[in-house]
Order: sequence, then C-alpha cells, then structure tokens
Amino acid sequence: MTFCVGIKVAEGIVALADTRIVKGSEQVNKRKLAEFQHAGQSLFTMTSGLRSVRDKTLTYVDETLRNETITRDRLYQFVNLFGEQLRRVKTEDGPSLAASNHSFNLHGIIGGRLIADDSPQMFYVYPEGNWVETSVDSPYFMIGRTYYGKPILDRLLRFDTPIASAVALAFLAFDATRTSVTDVDYPLDLAVLASHETSPRFQRFTEAELAPISDQWTQALTESLANLPMQWAAQLIQPSNF
Repeated sequence: MTFCVGIKVAEGIVALADTRIVKGSEQVNKRKLAEFQHAGQSLFTMTSGLRSVRDKTLTYVDETLRNETITRDRLYQFVNLFGEQLRRVKTEDGPSLAASNHSFNLHGIIGGRLIADDSPQMFYVYPEGNWVETSVDSPYFMIGRTYYGKPILDRLLRFDTPIASAVALAFLAFDATRTSVTDVDYPLDLAVLASHETSPRFQRFTEAELAPISDQWTQALTESLANLPMQWAAQLIQPSNF
C-alpha cells in the first residue's frame, strides 16, 4: 500500500511519502515522491495505485514535454497534461487491467512552482484525470492509507500553521499510519518548498534517524493521558484512579 501526504500552508508546501511496496509475500522499497524537471524548474509528483500506470503516465508526460514547442509556465498546465496522459493510459490499459481484475485506481498529488506561478501550488489528480487544488479551508491531500493520519491533521493543521509545524504534522500522520499497518514503512521521503523559494528541497530519512522523534511523541502522549482530568467519569471508576 502507500502513504503520501501533501500540505499547503501560507509559508509553503510540504510533501511526504513512504517507500514500502508489498507484492504478495514480497516487500520492496521504491521512491513514490519523485522530482520532475520542466522549463528549468523543479516540481514533485506522488501517486498511489498501480506502479505500471504511474510509470507509463509519467513517461508519456515527459515525451510530450520534450516534443512540445510551447512552455507550460503554470503548474496547473502541467497537471492538465498529467491528467490527459492518465486518460490515455486508461484507454490503452484499462480494458486489460479490468479483465485481470485490477482496478484503474491511480491517484496523484502534484506540487511545485513554475515560472509564472505567484506562489507554490498543489493539486490532487483523480483516476479520471480531473483535479482539485488545495484551499485555505482544505490545506492538505492524502492518498493511499488515509484513515490513520487524518485525525491529527484535521485537529491541528490550519492554513496559518508554520511550515516547520506542517513538516512535523506530516511526519506524525505517517508515524500514526505506520504504527497501525504493516504495508507503510521507512525510509520516507520529504520535500519542502517555502513560499519565497522556487525549487523544493528533498531529503530521505531512515527509521534510525527519526525513531527518537517518534519515541518523544509517544512519551508526550503518555504524559498527557496521565494528566487528563477524569472527574467526569467519577461514577464509573474508583476514586483512587483519578
């Protein structure tokens, strides 16, 4: 399975993806957060779903860009191209995938800043090739294993959240997911694009590097639980327990 989250706040955008891929009894690691170069600028893509669909779509996108004489200088124009090529792949491979009981289920998150964009942009692309953009009221997208990471983001993430806190929340959403499932795991890839910058910064982290952060979060939650007022449940528990 997959865990990918993209966050847009006032100070910039954050992207995080795990690398675990499970094929039957086999477990491998492959990059899901990919850097893409266009018109001298850098952007990123993250996808969940069939790897073959993702690879073919990106190959067609790259081929089209190489053969074009125009420059797509807004990120939404690149996203439109991605959606067009995704529909092309669905036309070509959809029937054979359906015949073998495979769903055409590619979901994508694309972020970055091309030369005519006023600020970093982030889009969610559906399997049908259509897309939506983040907004002040909906500052994040998540694909893959979405159930376990949503609560902390819905509770704490706002558009005015500092970008450092957005990075922390992306990691904690991943950490919560990894704790509950076996098909999401390290290493994880992070990208950050601040509002005043033009290209995202990428870095990979191992479990050993981030285990102390996870342990500190667990300790903080344990202490908060111990200090939670329990008078409201006094009729249900022994008085000595609160």
